[in-house]
Amino acid sequence: MEKLNVGIVGLGRLGKIHAHHLAESIGAFHLYAACSVVDSELDYAKENLGVEKVYRDYGEMLADDAIDAVVLVTPSHQHCGQIIQGLEAGKHVFCEKPLGLELEEMLRVEKAVEEHPNQVFMLGFMRRYDESYMYAKELVDQGEIGDVTLIRCYGIDPNSGMESFIEFCKNSSSGGLFLDMAIHDIDLIRWFTGQEISKVWALGNNIAYPILDELGDTETGAALCKLENNAIGIMVAGRNAAHGYHVETEIIGTKGSLRIANLQEKNLVTILNEHGAVRPMSQNFPERFKGAFLNELTQFAKYINNNQKAPISVKDGIRATQAAIACGESMDSGELVSIEY
Repeated sequence: MEKLNVGIVGLGRLGKIHAHHLAESIGAFHLYAACSVVDSELDYAKENLGVEKVYRDYGEMLADDAIDAVVLVTPSHQHCGQIIQGLEAGKHVFCEKPLGLELEEMLRVEKAVEEHPNQVFMLGFMRRYDESYMYAKELVDQGEIGDVTLIRCYGIDPNSGMESFIEFCKNSSSGGLFLDMAIHDIDLIRWFTGQEISKVWALGNNIAYPILDELGDTETGAALCKLENNAIGIMVAGRNAAHGYHVETEIIGTKGSLRIANLQEKNLVTILNEHGAVRPMSQNFPERFKGAFLNELTQFAKYINNNQKAPISVKDGIRATQAAIACGESMDSGELVSIEY
């Protein structure tokens, strides 16, 4: 089987992770091209990744007939337009979350995907490809814990990244805490339950970093969600974990419960010293979800080669974004917000 030539767009922190996987670890892909408006990123692509072609213009990259697929790791507001451009140019498209920021543009993506049935489109909700989450999903689907009644999700970034995030906020928008971070947990709630979120009530604060009030973003937030079948979702999202990267999920059912990563243990080592028993913790999302990032792109290649639709659809992206936007509206207004689908 011939390798698929892929072009990556965006080489920031996550873009570099994807690029190295494409160049070094996924035999079905050949990292052929890179696109960025940042010259240092293009230099990195040539010097560290060995790409054959570099582009500053996405349209020029799409005009290269040698490219079979594109991987988009760009700012959220660019996703919808770039997805449509990629599909119309005849490329398979993988795009990082979120799908978009506005319903109207996401519906245009949905139409474009429907109009190009022979091309694979896939959205980057990578937790679905994490081994622990996949195992938990199998247990839930097999009825091991009965019917799901409540899901509790924590997603808190390490405070070591706050300075750089504040600098980012001075010039750009993250889309808000729920769209930027909790959207992964929204997707997990929908995935594990098979239900849509119908109502949300959200709160937020900037106690440790009040400067975020001025910059229009949020340090810590929480949301209570009602699902269509009356199951409950609880989400805590934040940017200020002192101990490292804190992601965990608890699923409670009528016959039992399960927890995924209730401690973010880096490995199986326990240090015994004057502080007691100490377990090293994962410090960032590349460390915790390294396997998931690799697995999702490996599967993307398989979907292309097997002419299969990706299981993470445009609808998943639309519904998750709608719920995240509703959480943001509820946090701003202090009111319960119903979601109309």
